Amino acid sequence: MKKIAIALLCMIMAVGVAMAQKSFTFGPKIGVDYTHFWGENVEHGGMLNYQAGLFMEYRFTDKLSIAPEVVFAAQGGKYELDEGSGIVYKHSNHVNYINVPVMLKFYVCPAVSIDFGPQVGFNIYSKNISEYNDGGVVDKETKDIKNYTNSIDFGVGLGLTYNIAKDVFVQGRYTMGLTNTFKEAYSQHAKNGNAQIAIGYRF
Repeated sequence: MKKIAIALLCMIMAVGVAMAQKSFTFGPKIGVDYTHFWGENVEHGGMLNYQAGLFMEYRFTDKLSIAPEVVFAAQGGKYELDEGSGIVYKHSNHVNYINVPVMLKFYVCPAVSIDFGPQVGFNIYSKNISEYNDGGVVDKETKDIKNYTNSIDFGVGLGLTYNIAKDVFVQGRYTMGLTNTFKEAYSQHAKNGNAQIAIGYRF
């Protein structure tokens, strides 16, 4: 999966070199995410996470552009079980991806665009952190669950980009996973959800 992500990044940068002109920009972006799982009988709550990566944008017209990205995103969700008598179980599932969204951007005005498009994610690693609290006595355990996580994740994103200045923008987006995050042996119906706020710089 790492080789795939590197190849995609190289492809994006190669396209950028070939298309270097006023209608082409690229640069880094970084953001804060609120991630969760959704689906039938899924009881996970959300957690704060982060993302960081690179983007490129090619303007076809003043109103329309396409913007692929290569982004590392920490995702996941958590839940808590209270057994009573002071016994509490806390679980968090952390699933981490190299995400490749390809956003079609429609500029409603020079400073604001509506962004929509598909995303494919490549799972890098996954872990479960379990905490058992029995009346103040805490036991914590971390497990590798990559073998229980599907390696590919498909989703679709919708959001807005606001250009603060010529070279700086802020971005809000929600990406809804369309495929199961885990294999049936672990959790059959959980899908990824990711609400994100990011800032980026254009070169």
